[in-house]
Amino acid sequence: MTGTLKNMRLGLALCVGVLIAVLPLFANNYWTDVCVSIGLYALLALSLNVILGQAGIFHMGHAAFYAIGAYTTAILNTLCQWPIFWTMPLAGLAAGLVALVVARPIIHLRGDYLAIVTIGIVEIVRIALVNDVFGITGGSNGIFGISRPSAFGFRIYKSIHFYYLVWGMCGITVLLFHFLWNSRIGRALNYIKADDVAAEGCGVDVAQYKLMAFVLGAFWAGMAGTLYAAKMMTIAPASFNFMESIIIFAVVILSGGSHLGVLVSAFLFIGLPELMRGLTESRMLFFGLAMMLMMVWRPQGLLPPLARSYEKIVRKLGREAGENGGAGK
Repeated sequence: MTGTLKNMRLGLALCVGVLIAVLPLFANNYWTDVCVSIGLYALLALSLNVILGQAGIFHMGHAAFYAIGAYTTAILNTLCQWPIFWTMPLAGLAAGLVALVVARPIIHLRGDYLAIVTIGIVEIVRIALVNDVFGITGGSNGIFGISRPSAFGFRIYKSIHFYYLVWGMCGITVLLFHFLWNSRIGRALNYIKADDVAAEGCGVDVAQYKLMAFVLGAFWAGMAGTLYAAKMMTIAPASFNFMESIIIFAVVILSGGSHLGVLVSAFLFIGLPELMRGLTESRMLFFGLAMMLMMVWRPQGLLPPLARSYEKIVRKLGREAGENGGAGK
């Protein structure tokens, strides 16, 4: 059964990959831009999935690190004339450093308490940007005149260029995070999500691993901010409000926590409202109803991760223990 599910997932992944590769060849500029937005949200959701989907940390302020990355790129590019791609690792480092500073004192919190604190983080960052901290963020007007990225003499400026840039980054992210999922770190995060008390009792440094997941997710969100700044050429605090964090959070929850699920969920969550744009205001009513039904009938999400080998063993032992107990009675 598990082998069949795995083959089905591989087939679905192949179909999604082919669809992503050929989609802009049949779409106009508007839908190509929509797919670029979907790719950015997918990239952000993949980074949040390390924090929420793998480690089980209820983080609802992810847009804060997205904003830090975008503003780092904008400042370095407009004031220091740095090329866009040179700013990307620094944007990630800036977001990761802020995450390290703010997460260390709160990482021991759980559930609703942690979620409320992380909501405060995104609001603090937004208000700081609006108030033009250090005189370099541009206040509520933001930063203008961000240049287009270029590599090896090729200038990226068309929608189709950004499409392949963003989705290429998504492909690299899925590959790297797949290796992370199957690594010792990924297994430790899985233990923590399942039961952090039991994980700590087994020798896992829960606080350290949680902090590592938080910083890694923020680092990747910061690099996604670089792509956003390069695409839009102008950024403002209004683009990084709490609602953005809610959307990213919802994409991860709807996905079920798998990397393929995140990509499919991003297409549904961001693409469906655009397809229903002709229904004006009622489109969000239908979309909200669909989300409610989804959570009722499939609370585990669209494509939850396949069970690890040790999870299968535990379930098998549990069934055998139940059968033996029933036989004894």
